Amino acid sequence: MARLLIVHHTPSPHCQAMFESVIAGATDPEIDGVDVVRRAALSVSASDFLDADGYILGTPVNLGYISGALKHAFDVAYYQILDSTRGRPFGLYLHGNEGAEGAVTAVDRITTGLGWDKAHEYVIASNKPDKVDLDACWELGATVAARLMG
Repeated sequence: MARLLIVHHTPSPHCQAMFESVIAGATDPEIDGVDVVRRAALSVSASDFLDADGYILGTPVNLGYISGALKHAFDVAYYQILDSTRGRPFGLYLHGNEGAEGAVTAVDRITTGLGWDKAHEYVIASNKPDKVDLDACWELGATVAARLMG
C-alpha cells in the first residue's frame, strides 16, 4: 500500500480548517490503496519521510516564511532523506495574512534540493479560508493521494 505523509503545523483554527480539507480529499472513498499518515511538523522523523511515497506540507506563514516547526522538520531529516526520496510527489498549503512569497521560495528551495515533484499548485489562503480555499485544499489532498494509487 502506498503511503502519503502529511506534515503539518496547525496552530490556528484557520490552519486546522485547511488541514481537515486536505485530509478529506486524501481519504476520499474513491482513493484506494493509499494510507494517509499525519505527523505534526515537530514530531516527524526521517523515517516518516523515508517510509512515505508522497508528501503534503502545511504551515502558517510566519513573518513571511514557513513556520519554525516545518523548518525544523526538514532540518532534522534533510540529509537522511536527500538521496532516497527523489522524484516523489508533494503538495503544499499555506495560511498567511499577508506576503507568502518567502514561504513559497523556502519550500521551492527545499523541495528542489530534495528532487521532489510538485504534484499540484500550492494552496495559499489569507485570513479565514473561504469555500474556494477549502475546496482547493480538498483537491490538493485528493490529487496527491491519487498520484500514489498507481
